[in-house]
Amino acid sequence: MKALVLRQHGGPEALGIEPEFPEPSIGNEDVLIRVRASALNYHDIFTRRGMPGIKIPLPAIIGLDIAGEIIAVGDDVRNWSVGDRVLVDPANMDNGDLIGENLHGGMAELCRVPSHHLLRLNDSISFEKASALPVAYGTAHRMVNTIGQIRAGEKVLILGASGGVGVACVQLAKLLGAHVIACAGTAEKAKMLKALGADDVIEYREVDFADAVIKRYGKATRNRGTSTGGVDVVINFTGGETWVKSLRTLRLGGRLLTCGATAGFAPPEDIRYIWTFELQIRGSNSWDRHDLTSLLVLVERGELNPLIDHIAGLEDARDALERMEARALLGKVIITP
Repeated sequence: MKALVLRQHGGPEALGIEPEFPEPSIGNEDVLIRVRASALNYHDIFTRRGMPGIKIPLPAIIGLDIAGEIIAVGDDVRNWSVGDRVLVDPANMDNGDLIGENLHGGMAELCRVPSHHLLRLNDSISFEKASALPVAYGTAHRMVNTIGQIRAGEKVLILGASGGVGVACVQLAKLLGAHVIACAGTAEKAKMLKALGADDVIEYREVDFADAVIKRYGKATRNRGTSTGGVDVVINFTGGETWVKSLRTLRLGGRLLTCGATAGFAPPEDIRYIWTFELQIRGSNSWDRHDLTSLLVLVERGELNPLIDHIAGLEDARDALERMEARALLGKVIITP
C-alpha cells in the first residue's frame, strides 16, 4: 500500500512516500479500514521531530484523525461489519495507545484499528468533515465545555485562534453564546476569523495583545470588594511569553484554560496576579469519547461546520505539514490517501 512513512526523526525530509509499504494484518479484535480522509495535526510535527521521553517505534505512519470504511473484521469483533462508515478515536486512555504515534496512523491507504477505537459515522457526515474532529475539536470541546464551563455572555480571549484547536475554540465558544476575542497573526487571518464568528480580533504582530485587551475591555481592578475590567476567560495553549500577559487580562475570578504549550512549557510566572485577582488556572488534557459523540451530533444538526483549510492527496501531505509548522494555515488540512 502507499503510505507516508517516518523512518527517522528530523525535519520535513524525514517523511517520505513509500508506494509498497506492507499492508497491515489484523488481529482478532481489530478491523482494517480503507482510509478515506485523515487530518493533519501539530502533534504530527512533534512526532516527526521526536519527543523527549516518548519512544516511537520506527518506521511509523503519522496521522491521528481517521475516517473511512471497514474492509475486514477480526474473528472476535462484534457490532461492526464490512462496509460500515467509521470515525476513529485515536487515543486509548487505558493502555496509552495512540494511533498515529505508537500505532500506525492514517497517512496511508489502509489502517489497522482496534475495534474499541471506533465510532459509527452517519451517511450525512462526510469523511472529510468527520476526520477534522477528534484531536483539534475534541480537545477544544473538553476545554471549552467540561473544563472551562464557558457561559453565554462571557468575554473569552483565544490565543492561537487560527490553528486547528484555536479555530475550534472560536466556533464552540460562539455556540455557547460567548463574546469571542480572537488573536491572529495577519490581517487575512483576522478577516477570516471575523467571518467565522469572532466578535473582536487582535492582530498580535501589530499590537501587544494584552495592552489591546486592557484598552478595549478595561484593566482588572479590585477595590473594597468590587471589581471592574478584564475578560472572563483566556484560552492559552501557547505558553512562553504569552503566559503572564494572559494573566494581566483577566478579571477578578477569571479563568485561564490551557491544553498545551506550543511556544514553551516553562514560562516566567508572576503569581501576584493569581492571588490578587483570585484567578483560576485550569488544565485540560485531550478529550473523552463523549466529546467526540457530542461533536458528531453538532455536525449532523448543522450547528457546527469544521473549518477545512484545504484537501490534498497523500503526495502533498509533507508540504502541508510544513505549511502548518510555518503557521500558514487556517483550519484543518485533510489528506485523502
